[in-house]
Amino acid sequence: MSRAEAVRAVSPLWTLGLLRSELLTTFRRWRTLALLGVLAAVPVLVGIAVRIETGDGSSAGGGGGGGPAFISQITNNGLFLVFTALAATLPFFLPMAIGVVAGDAVAGEANTGTLRYLLVAPAGRTRLLLTKYATVMTFCLVATLVVAVSALITGALLFPLGDLTTISGTRISFSEGLARALLIALVVAVSLIGVAALGLFVSTLTNSGIAAMATTVGLLITVQIVDQIPQLHAVHPYLFSHYWLSFADLMREPVYWDDLTRNLGLQALYAAVFGSAAWARFTAKDISA
Repeated sequence: MSRAEAVRAVSPLWTLGLLRSELLTTFRRWRTLALLGVLAAVPVLVGIAVRIETGDGSSAGGGGGGGPAFISQITNNGLFLVFTALAATLPFFLPMAIGVVAGDAVAGEANTGTLRYLLVAPAGRTRLLLTKYATVMTFCLVATLVVAVSALITGALLFPLGDLTTISGTRISFSEGLARALLIALVVAVSLIGVAALGLFVSTLTNSGIAAMATTVGLLITVQIVDQIPQLHAVHPYLFSHYWLSFADLMREPVYWDDLTRNLGLQALYAAVFGSAAWARFTAKDISA
């Protein structure tokens, strides 16, 4: 077997090994565990707050706040805590966690001096970048499921479970509601791939992990602010965060697909644009660390 053939044979196995190593490294970091811990705590705090508020017979929906009409239903069915927790964490907590992990993906390796050693292996820059992105997307899924599972457990402990009423007023079984909760969690995870691609691109622009993380989170906050300014309504449909809460339409009967498809299409567009930009930057970058 020639050297070229040996490299081609080893590359897929090495790529799988690299992905496994990246996943283990990412999920063993104290920073990652702390982020997941904070995300898991949010549903617990929301559940306890609703429980305390309704303990004296007051209504959880009395506040009349905005957002999906889930929180007023928590006391009737703990499964609604899953939807409420995802709605509460999606605007900031979840994307911030994704931005931290994505921003550190490449810049962190360069900062510690391990990036050039990774590039010596046969996978090359493109496969390494794809492995980094796959790791960040895996974190998107895990982070979302942590919120959902924590909310489900908390809801089961503090509130009754059973058949539930959709936003449209129809009744569905608990098993169907659980299936929709899983689907909503998957939609929320996919809604974060645009942020993941943006963070990965920023990570290729600097050798400082802290700078990349701060820049990604700063861009996230800026986009969120712009999305709240009425005078800039013309650009709102093009912001990656604009349709994030459209997952609430999965709790309608029938399901409203318009904003959901717009959200998924927009996330795919951001992933393609910033993923391509990250690849163009990373493949041409002079790696000295």
